Amino acid sequence: MKRLLATTLVLAALAASTAHAQSARLVDMSVRDLDRYAALPEYRWQGRQYVAGEPGNRFAVTLRNLSGERVLAVLSVDGVNAISGQTASTSQSGYVLEPWQTTEVRGWRKNYSEVAEFYFTDLPDSYAARTGRPDNVGVIGIAAYRERRYSHDDRYYNSRDNVGVTGSRQSKALGEPQRSDSAAAPASAAKSRSEGIAAQELGTGHGDRRYDPARATRFERESSRPNQVTALYYDSYEALVDRGVIRTRQPHRDRPEPFPVGFAPDPRW
Repeated sequence: MKRLLATTLVLAALAASTAHAQSARLVDMSVRDLDRYAALPEYRWQGRQYVAGEPGNRFAVTLRNLSGERVLAVLSVDGVNAISGQTASTSQSGYVLEPWQTTEVRGWRKNYSEVAEFYFTDLPDSYAARTGRPDNVGVIGIAAYRERRYSHDDRYYNSRDNVGVTGSRQSKALGEPQRSDSAAAPASAAKSRSEGIAAQELGTGHGDRRYDPARATRFERESSRPNQVTALYYDSYEALVDRGVIRTRQPHRDRPEPFPVGFAPDPRW
């Protein structure tokens, strides 16, 4: 079987050296709100995990390697590869995590030095919708792979040849998608409403560029099939309440009470 070689990117981030117990999963994924400086709580509903995003806020996808070996995590945001901008496929380029490493992906990779920041925005303003691909807005996913192991007597193995990439592979990894304006996003939302399904409100925008260095490396996957596929769905707090994903904390009251017990909370908007 033809060996599958993938050109990948490694974020220049510090590896977390804290030891972790072995897990069936290779990579843990979470979302951190960069404007609130807090990880978004997850809500489980009908077998899926959800987070509530705040419109306008920047966010990062946190990836944590749960193993003592290098792993490859192909990251998809709204059905778009976060590195290449291509419509996402598990066979594409991803981020290589060193053993036990934790790192944050803060935007769409533009080159080896910059990303365009992720931020929560209205669906028509999302990067996927603005490039004519609104159908998968509202989900963040990873496909994780183990690295192929070589024996010392493998005549094809050479440690120096297993590092670095050719120019053609680099340009392919960082290829820009074809951009086009599309009215498909409002049409998709209208279809959802007509079918009685709560329309997706939030997507991920293509924000300001920020310095975020990365370098190229080479990674040979153990198998053409990912060892782990994880999805994390998101939308606005109000939309998730409407769908029943988040249950409101205040119980329903037939009549308002003039002196409810408690202190004045901060407004939500």
